[in-house]
Amino acid sequence: MGDPEGTEGLRALGEQRLGPVLRRREQVQPGTTDQRLLDTEGDSEWVHTDPWRVMRIQSEFVEGFGALAELPSAISVFGSARTALGTPEYDAGVRIGRALVDAGFAVITGGGPGAMEAANKGAREAHGISVGLGIELPFEQGLNQHVDIGVNFRYFFVRKTMFVKYAQGFVVLPGGLGTLDELFEALTLVQTRKVTRFPIVLFGTEYWSGLVDWLRNTVVAQGKASERDLLLFHVTDDVEEAVAMVTKETGH
Repeated sequence: MGDPEGTEGLRALGEQRLGPVLRRREQVQPGTTDQRLLDTEGDSEWVHTDPWRVMRIQSEFVEGFGALAELPSAISVFGSARTALGTPEYDAGVRIGRALVDAGFAVITGGGPGAMEAANKGAREAHGISVGLGIELPFEQGLNQHVDIGVNFRYFFVRKTMFVKYAQGFVVLPGGLGTLDELFEALTLVQTRKVTRFPIVLFGTEYWSGLVDWLRNTVVAQGKASERDLLLFHVTDDVEEAVAMVTKETGH
């Protein structure tokens, strides 16, 4: 019977082929892939290895694509999880969610509390599709009660892909570091033309004015970005204007 791991010559060189993977010298592993698969003894550390994480990542993409593939045109709404119920910012989120549904969009948020909950609430009250894309965090938040379709993710980058792939634009309410991360991710994708016809609306002139001034007076002024990059987003305090900007640029 032939050598299951290769020729004797290759063994002498310390070379081992495991599917598409080549191992040599000290990196040669004992036994075969099937042996390691079928061997029930040993610890469970293998579930924390990088190859296994790849499978988890793949499964998250598959679950996300499957859950969201049949969504109609949608807009992602971002904002702080700390926005309190009954505040003007929360009320604006509800009105934006409702107005987006009235304009024919589904509403996608991060699924958490605060501004995200507000937008989901507005979408649900308008009898639209309310989507929440949650994320595993050390402090459990869970999906808010106004989410109709919810997907929880382990990995931020998978979740970000879903936000962009299944939305035709972003409305960004006042928020913290997570909101800024999502905002600049979107701006970078539009700037580098990884996505096209993708409107980004910053809601709350007073809140965002400092950031806009810094971009103009520091980033652009020092040549780190161009003047036209300031045209990648719009700033408004008006719900109808925000929705109109999204509708106009998406051709919806």
